[in-house]
Amino acid sequence: MQITPLGDTALILEWGDVIDESTYRRVHAAWQVLAAAPLPAVTELVPAYTTVTLFYDPNQAVQAGAAEDGIVEWLSGKVRERLKNPPKVEKSKGRTVEIPVCYGGEFGPDLGLVAKNAKLSPEEVIKRHSKADYLVYLIGFAPGFPYLGGLPKELITPRHAKPRMMVAPGSVGIAGNQTGIYSLGTPGGWNLLGRTPLKLFLPKENPPVLLRAGDRVKFRAITAEEFAKLEAAR
Repeated sequence: MQITPLGDTALILEWGDVIDESTYRRVHAAWQVLAAAPLPAVTELVPAYTTVTLFYDPNQAVQAGAAEDGIVEWLSGKVRERLKNPPKVEKSKGRTVEIPVCYGGEFGPDLGLVAKNAKLSPEEVIKRHSKADYLVYLIGFAPGFPYLGGLPKELITPRHAKPRMMVAPGSVGIAGNQTGIYSLGTPGGWNLLGRTPLKLFLPKENPPVLLRAGDRVKFRAITAEEFAKLEAAR
């Protein structure tokens, strides 16, 4: 693990630069340990693919015993000690969440492009995309937007050079080797394969998101009629 400053109020804890499930497990385990019993002056912890960003209050750090010109070293030492001798933490078990998706047509305008890039038929793209097992690495970009690892290699497709001005919420897309689901209507450059009628951002719920880091996702292909029924039942 490498620790580097990010400005004067944050540290980045980094476990290499390879995005894979093994690295994710180390990142997630460290995040759980640090979140279970927050260190002095730490205000927020943000896990990502290969990093945990630790935000802190410099004034609180000095009050807790750090020298004004030695906060980074003091807090880095606290982090390393905590991870070396972690408290007992109940490991959170990720859920498996099924996401119904209506592929192609108006919901998936880039299905043909992805198929052409992969040298497969659109039907085969749908089959391979919906049969894969995905891991939610992190939530970001917009509230509830999941970044999913596990995309079949043959479906890897570069994101659009020019993003769309608006992508409908629920849109399922591919960018590089990732799959994601737009939680809100936002601009976006991902290749759109389809759309789910499920809401991913639930501001009145606790937690306010459908998916969380560590969850598994399985897509299920549905018809336009099924989409309409599920959307009406929300």
